[in-house]
Amino acid sequence: MRNAILPGVAAASLLLAASASHADDRHDVEMHLVSTDGIEEAIGTITLEESHDGLLLTPDLRGLPPGVLGFHVHEHASCEPSENDDGEMTAAGEAGGHYDPDDTDTHQGPYGDGHLGDLPVLVVNEEGEATLPVLAPRLSLDHMDGRSLMIHVGGDTYSDEPHLGGGGDRMACGTVEF
Repeated sequence: MRNAILPGVAAASLLLAASASHADDRHDVEMHLVSTDGIEEAIGTITLEESHDGLLLTPDLRGLPPGVLGFHVHEHASCEPSENDDGEMTAAGEAGGHYDPDDTDTHQGPYGDGHLGDLPVLVVNEEGEATLPVLAPRLSLDHMDGRSLMIHVGGDTYSDEPHLGGGGDRMACGTVEF
């Protein structure tokens, strides 16, 4: 089923890139692998651009596990680890939770009325590359300064069950500061 979806995703990605081709403002975010020990090697960039339909995020990433990965905007511009309430270290914990300025406390995906930081999943090809653009229709560049982009192990169901859509640990992070 995954292979049947990918051609449609690729076609939609080309349309998204075309809609942002008139963008005046773009920002590159350098992404790094993260662990409980801290920020690790760079894996590429994600370009943020305004489009007529929302914020376009175009990844140019390498070295990721193939498949579908959870992708979110987090509250703070930090990728440093932190100690959680149980006394355990969390990779990129200083980034805080999903960006949720309206305090919805619900995970509904990029087209729902939950966290504003809910993004479409990243698709990683068999070579470990993520290059297909995604569109966040409810976001603009105005929302992004002082935030972080986070890639999670595992996919995303865009619901609260399982917790936060089932995405796993924080795998990669980049800070957004203009």
